[in-house]
Amino acid sequence: MNKKIKPFMIGVDIGGSHITAAIIDFRSHSVVDHSRVRSHVNTHGTKEDILASWISVLKNIIGNHSPDEILLGIAMPGPFDYKNGISLIRNMNKYESLYLTDIKAVLIEQLGLLSENIIFRNDAEAFLHGEVNGGNALGFNRAIGITLGTGLGSAVSIAGKTTDANLGISSFKHGIAEDYISSRWFVKRYEELSGKKVKDTKALVDLYESDPIVPVLFNDFARSLTDFLFLFINAHDAEVVIIGGNIAKAHPLFLNKTRSALRQHGIRAELRITALWEDAAMLGAAYSHATGILTS
Repeated sequence: MNKKIKPFMIGVDIGGSHITAAIIDFRSHSVVDHSRVRSHVNTHGTKEDILASWISVLKNIIGNHSPDEILLGIAMPGPFDYKNGISLIRNMNKYESLYLTDIKAVLIEQLGLLSENIIFRNDAEAFLHGEVNGGNALGFNRAIGITLGTGLGSAVSIAGKTTDANLGISSFKHGIAEDYISSRWFVKRYEELSGKKVKDTKALVDLYESDPIVPVLFNDFARSLTDFLFLFINAHDAEVVIIGGNIAKAHPLFLNKTRSALRQHGIRAELRITALWEDAAMLGAAYSHATGILTS
């Protein structure tokens, strides 16, 4: 990239039902105040509808800036070909219509951006990298992060280098970790025990005081999370664990139980809730440019 051009860095977080974009000040590791643009996305929509939603948000935030000065860092759920920008998502109950779509080519065509100025990054990896550079993992040499939502994201950061751990599909109990540590587990298990359906974990939080089944669920969840983190922390000799995702908003219902159980197992790593929430993934994705294009 021409060094005379002042870069305009944009971080993007693509979630299961939304897209959020913001201008990033990488020198202060923060989102520029009032720059966020967020839109709901129908994750089960057609390819054209989903891409139109994304393009609309990006055009809004790019405004009148020259395409040559735009640096775009995108936190994207997997499976995804992050190097080439091609979606590999299928059988995940989200973005099915984007399977094998060249997302990078669409962004280049629709926004006029330079190929080398678009970077895709795993969402859990981007989340932890944002926390390492400007959040609750700042100052730690060995950090791990998990995102608790529809699925389970996981990442490791050693000496500032952050990588996707991809442990959601790792063997755990009678299935994989994501079967027990996700909002899917909450919804499924609640229906098994009560015979009633709920939309998501937030709905269960609202029932916590009135339905005796819900505290049982959170106790079971805390035990599963303890077992998972015990192995994850020991595998990387982690000093701190950063927890994000929508379920993390309900941390008063499970975090102390998990923390106490890990202490009983001799684990001394700190457990911290994300400081940056959604901003973490946008920062981490955009920050990929700060150690690449901006220093080249």
